[in-house]
Amino acid sequence: MPTLTRSDAVFKAIADPTRREILALLRAAPATVGEIAGRFRTSRPAISRHIRQLRRAGLVVTHKRGTNRICELHGAPLVAVREWLADYEALVAALTARSALVQ
Repeated sequence: MPTLTRSDAVFKAIADPTRREILALLRAAPATVGEIAGRFRTSRPAISRHIRQLRRAGLVVTHKRGTNRICELHGAPLVAVREWLADYEALVAALTARSALVQ
């Protein structure tokens, strides 16, 4: 399997709805892995795998506090998403304008 670039890793990470929800939770405040897992019906090991994927993409950083592992959002890698979307802004604007004319 080829090695992913950082931006590929970011897109892969945000492609999953559970990982996007984890990012939304962390946008509000840092949380422990247990607190995050408590918000989902899936198992704690599954949530840990999602967090690991987010860490690999650089979207989440973790540190230990006592016996807890605290997760925090690190949004800088999302710049790759913004830059990618910027290439399509003109297209979206044109489609939106065309749609407004039809209505």
